[in-house]
Amino acid sequence: MKNKSISTVIILGALSMLSILIIQLLWVGRTIETQKVSLAIQQKEDSLNLKEFQDHVHSSLMNVLSTIQKREGDQSDMYGAVRQLSNNHFTVDFNEELQPFYLETLLKKEFYIQNIHRDFYYGIYDCFTDSIVLSNRVRYKKDSIYVTDVVSTDEITPEKLNLTKDGHYFTVYFPNLELGEIEPQNDYSPWIYLTLMLVVIATFFAFSVTVIMRQYRLAEVKTDFINNMTHELKTPISTISLSAEMMMRLPEITSEQVHKYAGIIYKENKRLEHQVERVLNVAKLDKDQVILNKDRFDVNELLDEVKENFELHHLEKGGIITIELNATNHIIQADAVHLTNVIYNLLENAVKYCESVPSITIQTRNDKNGIWIEIEDNGIGIKKENLSLIFDKFYRVPTGNLHNVKGFGLGLYYVKLIVDAHGGKVNVKSTPGKGTTFSLFFP
Repeated sequence: MKNKSISTVIILGALSMLSILIIQLLWVGRTIETQKVSLAIQQKEDSLNLKEFQDHVHSSLMNVLSTIQKREGDQSDMYGAVRQLSNNHFTVDFNEELQPFYLETLLKKEFYIQNIHRDFYYGIYDCFTDSIVLSNRVRYKKDSIYVTDVVSTDEITPEKLNLTKDGHYFTVYFPNLELGEIEPQNDYSPWIYLTLMLVVIATFFAFSVTVIMRQYRLAEVKTDFINNMTHELKTPISTISLSAEMMMRLPEITSEQVHKYAGIIYKENKRLEHQVERVLNVAKLDKDQVILNKDRFDVNELLDEVKENFELHHLEKGGIITIELNATNHIIQADAVHLTNVIYNLLENAVKYCESVPSITIQTRNDKNGIWIEIEDNGIGIKKENLSLIFDKFYRVPTGNLHNVKGFGLGLYYVKLIVDAHGGKVNVKSTPGKGTTFSLFFP
């Protein structure tokens, strides 16, 4: 039921994200089409404005030339006299002597009449005197008059006005003409915004799915933990209750029977106490209440003691532990009690998750930063997809057909917690069906 609910949430989320994508694509497509239409209209308007401007300039220059030659109405001799070099640059051929001030006055008058309200420069080449005259900038003011700069603020040269010693002409140049020139858009393409939006949405969706799956897995693990804890706690309680009941039911009970049932009660009570203590200890550790009593001690000696005690109490039915102490620098600063518990946890797992006779190897070795302790077993191994989860609290690796494995899923969590508290690290390598190797590093 839970799997179906999660699948439904994921499918609905994916459909929602797809719907947003489709809406965004439609919106972007419509926006692009609107921009294209607006750009085409603007280009058309600017083209018309430019043509109108050029016609007015041409008409003004024709009137100026007509005034200079004093031949108004006679267009035959002026045909082709006005030439356009570019959108903002014009030249006029003439055959009369021309004073700069007189030309400037005519240009101002005609430009004003034709509503050409723009700054301009003019230049004259007189072939009779072989001289070039350059004007200062003639500025159009808001009060509808033209003012000539006393000192030009712009650099105008004969080369910029195309003035050469060829013919008899004057030229007019309009600076900063923007008509007909569409400036490039500075706005980013809508596709960039769409891409960013999709990245944000996809990231949020992926994060939400990850959180949901993590919470679902945690809920399953906690349920499994509660079931296991209930079983682990009920078993010794039932045994204690049964033993006490047997003692009360027997009409005559010998001291040997009392000793037997009392021993069972004591053993099961200790087992129950041990299980409760494990849960409480992990609860304290989870609240960052890890208190390490660090002392300098010999790791090799500690491992020898652990080996002997473990063989005595846990390998009654067979098995072997081989120890290879290769570390030459084996004195460390650590908590001996917690380190002993860590090694015991790993050895217990090696025995619990073994379908044959346990064969365990403990090795030590040095590197330049500290000491490594490696525990290798011949157990059932761990699948690759489970390796990243084995240190999670309450997580228990699925054991397939091995149904006699009990526990809370706290052992490896405790191992990781203690090693991290010492500033070390834990590595694990495993091959299903062949065994697992845990490597503990302590600085």
